[in-house]
Amino acid sequence: MDTTDLEITFDPQGHCNHCTEFLSLRAKHNYRGETSDRKLDRMIERIQRAGRGNVYDCVVGVSGGVDSTYTAYMAKERGLRPLAVHMDNGWDSEDAVTNIRTITNSLGIDYESYVLDWEEFKDVQLSFLKASVPEAETPTDMAISSALHHFAAKYDVKYVIGGGNLATEGILPKSWHYNAKDLKYFYHIQNRFGRRRLKHFPTFGYQTEIYYKLIRSIRTFYLLNYIPYAKNDAIEMLNKKFRWKDVGGKHYESRYTRFIQSYYLFKKFQIDYRRVGLATEIIAGQTTREHALEQLKGLPYDPDRIAVDKQYIANKLDISAEHFEEICERPPKWYWDYPNDDSKLAFIYNSYRRLFKKDKLGSF
Repeated sequence: MDTTDLEITFDPQGHCNHCTEFLSLRAKHNYRGETSDRKLDRMIERIQRAGRGNVYDCVVGVSGGVDSTYTAYMAKERGLRPLAVHMDNGWDSEDAVTNIRTITNSLGIDYESYVLDWEEFKDVQLSFLKASVPEAETPTDMAISSALHHFAAKYDVKYVIGGGNLATEGILPKSWHYNAKDLKYFYHIQNRFGRRRLKHFPTFGYQTEIYYKLIRSIRTFYLLNYIPYAKNDAIEMLNKKFRWKDVGGKHYESRYTRFIQSYYLFKKFQIDYRRVGLATEIIAGQTTREHALEQLKGLPYDPDRIAVDKQYIANKLDISAEHFEEICERPPKWYWDYPNDDSKLAFIYNSYRRLFKKDKLGSF
């Protein structure tokens, strides 16, 4: 990590706040041998017990990428009865669609798709691009959370099995991707830059989350934190066993996400999104700093493909290539440049954690 994270701090030894936080807090919830094995066994029993009498005992989000695919595979292997849920925002790559179909068919997992209203979603995406903030993917992240909880509630399922994990996602600066549950921030950007009044878009703020947690008793459990998860090994296994196709990068199952994370953030904000993945792999012991620095010498995007990607995205968003280029070249802004509920949300979630502490089996 470096000072492209505008809020980064370093101690006298030169260690940044991300590494020290990971080592002091997050690493406690990473895989720890037999201790994690026992916790996972107990959690599987709890999920199965909560799901007795239901068609499904958990919901698993699937995107076609490695983390979510491996999560679905492990849930099935451990005897769970998952419902696979995909939030379709219109940007899936062909490989991602094939991967989802392959893994659900091969494992015999039922599948539901939550399809967004394209005209509304397109308008929201354009709003965040026009706002010129790094959070171009906030609309997608919000819709994913909403879709997973929608289907969990629909089928009276008490557990969402998340594909998030500390082995590959333990570090992410807030300045690079601000809280996707801040509805004050979300609605300010949409009201200022959008053209549509949202009627169908599935927002997901703290009040909605509290409803699902406290009223519907739905918990999220990150299964990959309780197994010795190594991304490259998972890719090799999935390819060999299911002919799963590597989409080429983290979250590259979406053509839009691939463009945003590899090019847009790099060119506009000097944010190289590979840093967070590599930094996490270093601190998790899955790679070395020397190897990571070597990987960072090359560009994060393919220069020969960018012109095609820009035209494709402009066409999908129904704007001209010139207008899209103008939007991409606007001066950078950050979440603190717009009204937000950062302090309020910090208080709410800290209070929630104190009152309803993460239980010993690692679910919220």
